[in-house]
Amino acid sequence: MPIVDVQFRITGKSIPVDHGYALFAGISSLIPELHDHHAVGIHPITGRLAGNRSLTITDRSTLTVRLPAELTAMVLPLAGKTLKIGESSLHVGVPYTRALVPCARARSRLVVIKGFMEPEPFLEAAARQLRELGVNGKPHLTAQSRVAETNIGRTGGTHSHYLRRTIRIHDKEVVGFAVTVSELTAEGSVHLQEKGIGGRRRFGCGVFVPDRR
Repeated sequence: MPIVDVQFRITGKSIPVDHGYALFAGISSLIPELHDHHAVGIHPITGRLAGNRSLTITDRSTLTVRLPAELTAMVLPLAGKTLKIGESSLHVGVPYTRALVPCARARSRLVVIKGFMEPEPFLEAAARQLRELGVNGKPHLTAQSRVAETNIGRTGGTHSHYLRRTIRIHDKEVVGFAVTVSELTAEGSVHLQEKGIGGRRRFGCGVFVPDRR
């Protein structure tokens, strides 16, 4: 079955910048069977950066779940619900479905690969995972100069020219990087969006979208 994105309009005030784990927890509280489907990926919610590590919800913010088309009906009951993300609340609106779009470049705001926390070994591991997927793209780590365009996780580390990020899961901070993959074929780009690389896709990690910047 094809993989699709199910998008919901959302309204609310603000959510934490690092919201991946809390978002999955909030969705799972409304749809418990989501825990049984590891092919599901949840996009990070975008918005406008505010103070105190918060993200202001805008009229372009959406809740987007990537999953096999046959599972679409599982997430439709989110429509009309109030979604708790930590101490924040969002109202979930009407859903619509989008097919994955081929692209020459794809990006993920945060990719985590277990055991790889330094730029050079991480990049090699990302390249290996692409080869294992049969995707002939070239991975790049996002430069620190683009930090103003990002909205998930922290930055820092000794390799300041790369955008190192973390996501908090339970009481542990997991380290990763923002990644772009270039020189993709149409087929390879869709396959990368379907499968992703790294882990923690249900928490927003390794979810790739076309890079139109």
